[in-house]
Amino acid sequence: MTRRPLLLACLLGVFLAPPVLGAPRVAAKPAVAQAKAPSKAKRTPVRATKAKPPSRGKRVAARASGLVGRSLANQAVTDDCSGLVRLAYQAVGVELLTQGSLRPGENAASAMYRRAQRTGALHRKTPRPGDIVFFHETYDRNRDGLRNDGVTHVGVIESVAKDGTVVFVHRGGQSVARARMNLRQSQHKSAKGHLLNDYLRRAEQGERARLTGELFVGYGSAQRLTSAR
Repeated sequence: MTRRPLLLACLLGVFLAPPVLGAPRVAAKPAVAQAKAPSKAKRTPVRATKAKPPSRGKRVAARASGLVGRSLANQAVTDDCSGLVRLAYQAVGVELLTQGSLRPGENAASAMYRRAQRTGALHRKTPRPGDIVFFHETYDRNRDGLRNDGVTHVGVIESVAKDGTVVFVHRGGQSVARARMNLRQSQHKSAKGHLLNDYLRRAEQGERARLTGELFVGYGSAQRLTSAR
């Protein structure tokens, strides 16, 4: 065979030969992220805590506060300062004036003061809610014109401010009311006009009116008074 036909045959073989197919490519599957095992950390159980019940003193104070602005005329106690204190203490099951507790000629406020002395409840420290506050010579009880009447008025401590001002509830005027007393400062009002001491004895017989801080005698601890038998 001559060179020319041979070259032609080679060229035809190249162009007419079927294409060589490669192996099909398999698409790579995305890697599946392994799920993390749940944490086995121990959880501290939350314990429900019960609210601490209010003390007896706070319950006494709350009862007195609830009577502010009201009359005691329809209550089963005398409509006076001692009646208010008795009602407040009855809220915790304590009767401060039992039958026969008053001495001949004695008033209820003085009888409560004696009870505080007998039970060791009498003090002059910073009071707590529910404590009784005692005052003397708030009026001329025996009407002899002399300051010889002893303890004549009582109230129930409601709160004590940071500046020492004590807020107490008492039967004053025509109904139950709040009053203030500050033993650190003797004036009626501070320089900024804040009430420190209310007037407790009116001016009479040529004497000026008297403030709560001037007539203060002492406190009766609610904690002692409600636990004593």
